[in-house]
Amino acid sequence: MAGAKPGVHALQLKPVSVHDILKRGSKFIKWDEPNSSHPTLITLKVDPDGFFLYWTGGANMEVEILDISQIRDTRTGKLAKLPKDPRVREVLGFGKPGEGGVAVEGKLVTVVHGNDLVNVSFLNFQAMQEDTAKVWTEELFKLATNILSQNASRNTFLLKAYTKLKLQVNQDGKIPVKNILKMFSDKKRVETALEQCGLVTNRVEGIKPDDFTWEMFQSFLHSLCLRPEIERIFVELGSRGKPFLSLDQLTDFINRRQRDSRLNEVLYPPLKREQIRQLMEKYESNASQLERDQISLMGFSKYLGGEENTIVPPERLDIIDDMNQPLSHYFINSSHNTYLTVGQLTGLSSVEMYRQVLLTGCRCIELDCWKGRPQDEEPYITHGFTMTTEIPFKEVIEAIAESAFKTSPYPVILSFENHVDSAKQQAKMAEYCRTIFGDALLIDPLEKYPLIPVQPLPSPQELLGKILIKNKKKHHHRASSGGNMRRRTGEIDALEQASPVNDFPFSDSEGGQLLSNGEEKLAESLVKDGDPRKSIGHSEVNATEEMSTLVNYIEPVKFKSFEVANKRNKYFEMSSFVETKGMDTLKSAPIEFVEYNKKQLSRIYPKGTRVDSSNYMPQLFWNVGCQMVALNFQTLDLPMQLNMGVFEYNGHSGYLLKPEFMRRTDKHFDPFTENIVDGIVANTVKIRVISGQFLTDKKVGVYVEVDIFGLPADTKRKYRTRTSNGNSLDPVWDDETFVFNKVVLPTLASLRIAVFEENGKFLGHRICPVSTIRPGYHYISLKNEMNQPLLLPSLLVYTEAQDYIPNEHQEYAEALTNPIKHVSLLDQRERQLAALMEDNGEVRRPHIHTHTRIENITSTFQPVLSCSCLHVSGQKEDLIATVLANLQAQSTEELKQQKSYLKLLKKQCKELKELRKKHLKKVRLTHTHTQLVCLSAKFEILTCKDPAEPVQRQLTALEMELQKQTVQLREWQMQELLKLRQQQHTLEREKKHTHLREVCTHARTQAHAHTHTYEKYTHTHTNHIQILTPPYSECSLNLVYVPFCDFQLQARLERDLEAELQRLPEEICQYLQAELESKGLRSDALFSLSNHSPSSSSGPPSNCSTPTFPLTPNRSTWNRSLDNSIASLVDSSSSSTPVLSEADM
Repeated sequence: MAGAKPGVHALQLKPVSVHDILKRGSKFIKWDEPNSSHPTLITLKVDPDGFFLYWTGGANMEVEILDISQIRDTRTGKLAKLPKDPRVREVLGFGKPGEGGVAVEGKLVTVVHGNDLVNVSFLNFQAMQEDTAKVWTEELFKLATNILSQNASRNTFLLKAYTKLKLQVNQDGKIPVKNILKMFSDKKRVETALEQCGLVTNRVEGIKPDDFTWEMFQSFLHSLCLRPEIERIFVELGSRGKPFLSLDQLTDFINRRQRDSRLNEVLYPPLKREQIRQLMEKYESNASQLERDQISLMGFSKYLGGEENTIVPPERLDIIDDMNQPLSHYFINSSHNTYLTVGQLTGLSSVEMYRQVLLTGCRCIELDCWKGRPQDEEPYITHGFTMTTEIPFKEVIEAIAESAFKTSPYPVILSFENHVDSAKQQAKMAEYCRTIFGDALLIDPLEKYPLIPVQPLPSPQELLGKILIKNKKKHHHRASSGGNMRRRTGEIDALEQASPVNDFPFSDSEGGQLLSNGEEKLAESLVKDGDPRKSIGHSEVNATEEMSTLVNYIEPVKFKSFEVANKRNKYFEMSSFVETKGMDTLKSAPIEFVEYNKKQLSRIYPKGTRVDSSNYMPQLFWNVGCQMVALNFQTLDLPMQLNMGVFEYNGHSGYLLKPEFMRRTDKHFDPFTENIVDGIVANTVKIRVISGQFLTDKKVGVYVEVDIFGLPADTKRKYRTRTSNGNSLDPVWDDETFVFNKVVLPTLASLRIAVFEENGKFLGHRICPVSTIRPGYHYISLKNEMNQPLLLPSLLVYTEAQDYIPNEHQEYAEALTNPIKHVSLLDQRERQLAALMEDNGEVRRPHIHTHTRIENITSTFQPVLSCSCLHVSGQKEDLIATVLANLQAQSTEELKQQKSYLKLLKKQCKELKELRKKHLKKVRLTHTHTQLVCLSAKFEILTCKDPAEPVQRQLTALEMELQKQTVQLREWQMQELLKLRQQQHTLEREKKHTHLREVCTHARTQAHAHTHTYEKYTHTHTNHIQILTPPYSECSLNLVYVPFCDFQLQARLERDLEAELQRLPEEICQYLQAELESKGLRSDALFSLSNHSPSSSSGPPSNCSTPTFPLTPNRSTWNRSLDNSIASLVDSSSSSTPVLSEADM
């Protein structure tokens, strides 16, 4: 959890290597109990890649197979399982006691396998020779516990699936098609893929092994799953329709996308072209493309599943932590009530559980010891006052001695919960420990680490191969023979204070009433007996001395407070906390809890109400540095899965070095912090689930959950993908990226990615420490609840793991990562600010600036000028359309403000010039003052006659200070100018708005006057015609018909007008475009302002002299309705209004 040692770690893990004897095979007699009728002669083999143990024999000669990753243990000799059936014993050569039994035991081989710790199975074999049995036992165990094989690449697991199909041949020596159909969920797609490969599809038939080659199996998988998501990645990386990637493209992809940016580039440099070329040669099978330094889609897909591209680098699986620090600086894999197989109240107790738990890498196990029956007076182990069964104490000690250091050489802690109130039986317990453990039992403290205050605990490396006892330790108190009852009672109290009762799981508080029964009986016997020498007190002292001598660095004491612990400062004393009390302590004093765990050990155990053997989240107590967080190993729930996934790393040793802030005494750490801790680099983790492959053999919908477990601020649950539509063979998601923006303590955080069926059934998962996750595209091979690798299920994901950068520092980070782009951006900003820094006499293209400002201002008032009300024409239809236009009336206040517009503008220009003069004067004065200070300093230095080097340093410092002040003054000047210019922009916009409204009002007034004159003229003309018309009937009819025709003519003219208005914007745009092109301007100059709107740009703010305004919905209407008359009107208004350019400002 804490990270690697300094420098580059040299991988010590050995790859899988199968012994020649295992490859060739050996003859064995296989026997089973209790359901086997007769032993069978078989041939036992292991495939060359070390994937499977398989054997053939019997009448049918069928091949039986066992996945080596499911093997838990191998045993031989007296540790192997012995037959009980007399007929089996007779066949195996077991005679009467003492007649060759030992020689037969040496030939026995027992293989223990299973998918959990409780329901394990046994395969029993007898070799022909004792040496053969020994070789098979040792080599099989090496293969089963090989860390690299348990974390193999995607390609390796595909080869493993192919090997399984090749081994399971029928009596005809063919591969049954039904075995291929069983392996995948969609039977129809499997049959189609077989048919496309030219193979047999009938499930009752078989395929010849020569036809089913490794290349054919890969072609079959390609036909079964087309993998369009990989093609998209291939195209994205630069193939651009080509069937290959070049060497340069692959190099850029690996060094930019796949490399961990958190690594030091000196210690972990990017790959060179020669190294990338070697990868291409490994995965590209097309020789012609290799000659051209190219890799095909198939080769690229193989690289993604190769061993160089696993999600966790292999060196992180090795013992990478520093194992020479005090014992209190490590998280220790710990078990609670190790002997139980089911619940806490009923069920079987098992000696085998101790073996299985130790084989997982657990380094702290618990023994509940009770007084044996009077017949044999053998202490036993059980859960007191429950209905669980009993197992002999001696057999447990033998099992511990057998399995303690098979998977890890680091020290094992035996946590005794001692209820044996018999001195004789306690002495027997101590004797069993001494004789069975032998030299492995640490009795005397190490010379370098005496049991004195302020003495740190020894390291796991110094305790290599040792067994430590955690038990009550009683201290000597001399009793007086003539004392009264009060003195004896005081002795008992002193004894209880010096040796407090261990913690017990039946109570959520102290838990002392039930499990202090032995102490209460001892106290009663001492009180009733007048003479303590005649009581059992003396024998108890002797027995206690026997057990106490076994206790050294792990002495349990009752926890009182952190202040008392700091006062005593005895690092060899440790305390246990029930889950609830630990939670209360964690919430009330988290920082003190972390400080306590820097020096002393603490153990957490489940509360008594967890009678179903459920577990609490161990991450809660890892966050405060608790070393021994004990869990119920028989229950493979989420907390236990997390525990197994976390302790898989650091060589499966059972010890994980705590983060640095949980070890250093000069630093204080609050586990509830949400801010970045000084000295700890937070991480940002992003993960996108792209697709899944062969997630289950059922045709069901599946989904993926992504969680992070760590500090309270780091823990995020639960991100979840959508459920696939009945596709578990090759579902594709690739839609959402799950972002964990800030992981405060990445060395303590773990990422869990799990797959479930649509009904919530668990399918597989993988747990990876955040600090070890590789960025880029990777396959994640899933594991089961026991953390055993699954054969085919996997996920293709894209991850990003990088140092966390706060939002306010993003710009600096981008400048460091891409300095060229940053410098270009600075140059662009400097050019934009150049206009504000120029003198008034330097005017650049005033016509363009004026035109741009006018266009920008007029575009703001589209609702007012959107119609063609100012289109001047002599036709009556245009006048009617002008009258019908809905013009907004201008208020009197706006008209009054317009009068002072020009006056105010001139006044502002004058004030701006005066302000600039004052500013330049102030700059000159400041510069002169600084020069005088420099000269005076030089004079003082010269008069002091100091050496030349100090004088030069002071001069350099003064010059740097002068430059700094100049830069600051220039920045202040630019800021003040920008503020003034923004104010002027605002006022200028308002005044120009008012000016244009006044122009519109004047035009409207003229239009009303023309209309009134026309109506008056029409009315007079009509009356005159009526007077002059003769009284003929035909003329009267014509007079009646004329108004009717007038209305029809008006309607037709209005329709023609509307059609003309629709064509008019296009003609205007064409005309303006032609005019702009004739003048050498770009055709899109009219619309340049719309591209610089503040609302549509995320770049730096523009510093040009013309302010930008927000776009309005009627912008396009205004552009279409703009005509020559409006342009002339605007030109006339702009000519009468002096508008200053940027240079004038």
